Amino acid sequence: MAAALEDLRGGGMGFGPPGLNGDEEEEEDSPAVLLSVVVQHGQVGLCFYDSADSSLHYMVDTPDNHELHLLTRVIQEVSPHVIITSAKQERCMTRYLQELGQNPHYKPEVVTYPYVDFGLEVGKQRLLSANLPFLPSCISDRDRMSYLSSCISFDSPLMLRAVGALLKCLDRRRVGVELEDSSVGVPILQFHAYTLKGVVCIDRDTYSVLQIFKSELHPSVYKLQSGEKEGLSLYGILNRCRCKFGSKLLRLWFLRPTQDLAVLHRRQEVIRFFTSPRNSEVLTTLQSSLRNIRNIPTLLRRMSLSNTKATDWQSIYKTVYSAVCIRDTVRHLPQSIQLFRDISEGFSDDLHYIASLISRVVDFETSLAENRFTIKPNVDPAIDEKKRKMMGLSDFLTDVARRELEYLDPRIPSCCVIYIPLIGFLLSLPRLPSMLEKEDFEIEGLDFMFLSEDRLHYRSQRTRELDDLLGDLHCDIRDMETAVMTQLQSAILERSSSLYKVLDLTAELDCLMAMSTASQEYSYTSPKLANHRKITITQGRHPLLELCSPVFVANSFHSSESEGRVKIITGPNSSGKSIYLKQVGLIVFMALIGSDVPAKEAEIGLVDGIFTRMQSRESVSVGLSTFMIDLNQMAQALNSSTGNSLVLIDEFGKGTNTVDGLSLLAASICHWLRKAPVDVPHVLLATNFHSVLQLGLLPSSSLLSLLTLETAVDGDELVFLYQLKDGICQSSYAANIATLAGLPTCLVQRGVEVSELYRTGRPIKRTEKASSDEQAKRCRSVVEKFLSLDLDDKDLDLQAFMKDELLPSAGELLNRS
Repeated sequence: MAAALEDLRGGGMGFGPPGLNGDEEEEEDSPAVLLSVVVQHGQVGLCFYDSADSSLHYMVDTPDNHELHLLTRVIQEVSPHVIITSAKQERCMTRYLQELGQNPHYKPEVVTYPYVDFGLEVGKQRLLSANLPFLPSCISDRDRMSYLSSCISFDSPLMLRAVGALLKCLDRRRVGVELEDSSVGVPILQFHAYTLKGVVCIDRDTYSVLQIFKSELHPSVYKLQSGEKEGLSLYGILNRCRCKFGSKLLRLWFLRPTQDLAVLHRRQEVIRFFTSPRNSEVLTTLQSSLRNIRNIPTLLRRMSLSNTKATDWQSIYKTVYSAVCIRDTVRHLPQSIQLFRDISEGFSDDLHYIASLISRVVDFETSLAENRFTIKPNVDPAIDEKKRKMMGLSDFLTDVARRELEYLDPRIPSCCVIYIPLIGFLLSLPRLPSMLEKEDFEIEGLDFMFLSEDRLHYRSQRTRELDDLLGDLHCDIRDMETAVMTQLQSAILERSSSLYKVLDLTAELDCLMAMSTASQEYSYTSPKLANHRKITITQGRHPLLELCSPVFVANSFHSSESEGRVKIITGPNSSGKSIYLKQVGLIVFMALIGSDVPAKEAEIGLVDGIFTRMQSRESVSVGLSTFMIDLNQMAQALNSSTGNSLVLIDEFGKGTNTVDGLSLLAASICHWLRKAPVDVPHVLLATNFHSVLQLGLLPSSSLLSLLTLETAVDGDELVFLYQLKDGICQSSYAANIATLAGLPTCLVQRGVEVSELYRTGRPIKRTEKASSDEQAKRCRSVVEKFLSLDLDDKDLDLQAFMKDELLPSAGELLNRS
């Protein structure tokens, strides 16, 4: 079974890093690895320091299951000597450390610090104060923070909290500087993003800008405050899962794309099988069975605590029965497909035994009606006998009540004998008008018990005899049925491993059938995957945009090991540059989760990371803040990408001086082109800085490819053809795009005139029509309001200012002119 499937439940602790055997002593000068970890609400944030090269490695906040299988894999790979964690931690972490301490082959030192040392602000401050020898000593805190944000992700609060505790431990132990003066801090010479081996590195920004995930407020008025739904996203269109754990596993695949060809081929062969039209009936049959797979871990946990509800028995029966149906169906499918073979062999006869046992024992209808566990007839003769007595009790008690009435005061018109669990049999009489005080309730030969709803309840000689004769039937039946339930629970828990296999394999089957359903609906094709550095996509399509646009123009992409590794795309705004970049990124991502892709053909080498420098529409900002985001994301792409990475860059340099943005862009491209071909990532870059090509700022290289998106000019109208071709865009077509955007013709013409004067170096004269005093006053008012804005204020709504203040004023000026 693939290792990724175990992420739903977790793995064991059977590992022992070399050199950490308890019988061996480490050398005093051997390098140390200190790992700090925070676990909270199903997320893990961690970092570790390696004294061998004084490097700090961090992993962005990542989902993990309650068995902390992800953390187990990290410890297996990193082999830390010291594990730092909080004294206040979740139960799963406490249990994990206890199990780790029982491993005889690996016993790292566990250090716990108070919860306050894991504070978010504490972590940021310690990071700012860390000893970073490569930075100038005179650098300001603001510049220091700007640099650090390009080296480490500040979008992961758990990881930053772990960093704070790690830095405290390093300073206390003075790792590597034990003999230095006390003023010398532990140095950090480099930062590295840490990714599990075989897992593709994708940051949070990439998930956002590519719309792999997109959460939206729930449209229902009843769920606005409490719930979110998945919007238009790749996960949203591929998630056709029928059970909860299928959706959960699919999200995990999205969060951890893999480079493991064996895992990807395992997924592909199942998807290929179900995308065939002749297998559609089998697909429908299996999906209908998957709907009945319930939350097995929760059900088993309740059983272990003897806290099972009446509905749980129906849920476990439906789950096991459906699993047997899935197994029987899959056994008729080609066993050459690994997943089908695993289901056929892994769904053991224990499932049939559990299903038949529950079916023979549990009375579902009565259990639901009485909201308690109830068994069927002929399971336990003693219980059946007591139930028969209970069923015949009504007529018998009516006869007893009739006899009791003969000996009562003639003023009492009626009476009845009732049975109350834990109390027994009682004589119930109506309250007479004369019975006002408690003394009036006394009746000779009867013992008064209580008053309820104007009825008096007594214990008589006959009711005492009934208690002795019949006993507490109701409680006896409950106790006996509870004993049967306990035996049934034990029988099921003994076979829990079979049920967990059901969970793992049905979740995988559900994911793959969901992706095959989407593949059929959207006409995707199966990509060829290999361990090489080539990506070829023939007639690729954007999987999201093609659902929103009636006509979509497909485009190809080719990046070989020695040619076209760095592609620069130029073209006017709205010509489709950003869509093309995202299209390539999404197709590569889909291949790395085993999905079919929206292309005629695709051959994709396994990349180790997808890095982006793009702004989603929701996060567009202006000025210095935009340029700082540009720099941080570009720095991460430059520092973290390898020859097996995919880098997507869109309009780098917004919000700063054109010369500065152009210079930094050219320098970044040259940095990649000067590397050895084996170290150059797949770079796809869209820019409006045409000068980077026209001024000859880039070296000549076979690794560089120049592309543009085709347009046509019909008179004054610009027509976008959205077709990629070799070459350079010679014009930005700014005037045509301004006209398409709805700007007044007179304004566009004036813009063209000023642009031409500026380009040729001629003086730019004012228009003949002078501004009136009122117009000048309005202009000054708008400028003053803008200058009074605090652009560093996070709560500032700049778009509202533009809409409410600037645009109305500009409109009035245009109308007057």
